[in-house]
Amino acid sequence: MFIDDFKFNFSYRGNLELLKAKKISIVGSRKPSKYSREMIQKLSSLLSRHGVCIVSGGAMGIDAVAHNGAGISNTIAVLPCGIDVRYPSVNKNLLNNIEKNGLLLSQFEDSEKPRNYYFVQRNEVVVSLGELLVVGEADLNSGSMRSIEFALKMKKKIYVLPQRLGESKATTKLVEENKAEFIYDIEKFVLDFVGKDTLCPKGKTHLENTSDDFITFCKNSPSYDETLAKFPDRVFEAELSGEIVVQNGKVILNN
Repeated sequence: MFIDDFKFNFSYRGNLELLKAKKISIVGSRKPSKYSREMIQKLSSLLSRHGVCIVSGGAMGIDAVAHNGAGISNTIAVLPCGIDVRYPSVNKNLLNNIEKNGLLLSQFEDSEKPRNYYFVQRNEVVVSLGELLVVGEADLNSGSMRSIEFALKMKKKIYVLPQRLGESKATTKLVEENKAEFIYDIEKFVLDFVGKDTLCPKGKTHLENTSDDFITFCKNSPSYDETLAKFPDRVFEAELSGEIVVQNGKVILNN
């Protein structure tokens, strides 16, 4: 299912060319484990390096990790509100950066606040844009279950992360019911999706626009407090992924 299949208009801000790229949708818990964050960051980063655009919903948790892992210039955030509304507010800087370098989409009027059923509609668009769906972590009766339902209805493949016993019960149940497959090897998963002939050299990307305000800011080794104040949504993810290290109160890029 593509954008043209919907019966309503979309507002957008950013780079519409991203809609032409190969895309994978990534969703999951707003309070994921450290393990899930690390794996989704690694997955979205590797996919992006090989030209795959990451689609998610701009929410806290797995969504934010996926957007940041992909790099702001290679991600699409679908909003559950007007395109001028920054929800959740904690992701304000993330969404502003995606607007400037990536792509924001919304099916709602300007200034429209999020409502419960808007999230469901947003989830349908997120799933529809990707060629397949990756669920980083999800419990039974969570919002991610609606995304899973859409993917099953659209007959899209669903992939999940292996988890510890008792964690992410929804994704484990999907595999037990043969509705999803585990990603046991991230590199192999990416290779299988993009194809060997289209792989880029390590550290490169198909996208010309690779600017990242956060990385540029950190090149001057700013103080941790200054960086946290300017990029509150990005600092934690960057520390977790090893993108930066903090030494003597300074933020250092971990090249």
